Amino acid sequence: MSKIKTRPFDMANYLGTDVEVGEYLRQVLEEGDPVELAAALGDIARARGMTQLAKETGLSRESLYKSLSGERAPSSDTLFKVIHAMGFKLTLEPVRV
Repeated sequence: MSKIKTRPFDMANYLGTDVEVGEYLRQVLEEGDPVELAAALGDIARARGMTQLAKETGLSRESLYKSLSGERAPSSDTLFKVIHAMGFKLTLEPVRV
């Protein structure tokens, strides 16, 4: 019997367009979990290239990998630098009850 080889799921493999990235972020932001947001930004950064993001934010690649690992919530300064460097902006709207 032959064994099936699999590899771990990596969301970065499914974020090829700005529309896909935008929808992914929208869904993550709806959850309101800063650790999940950091992990999602890490997925996007890996899909687009961590080295380029490091250049654009002025942060080291190692620092970005740690901050966007999804193991902890990064500082708001890091989040805003990353979001801006990725070409996104945050907007707020009232919560409808």
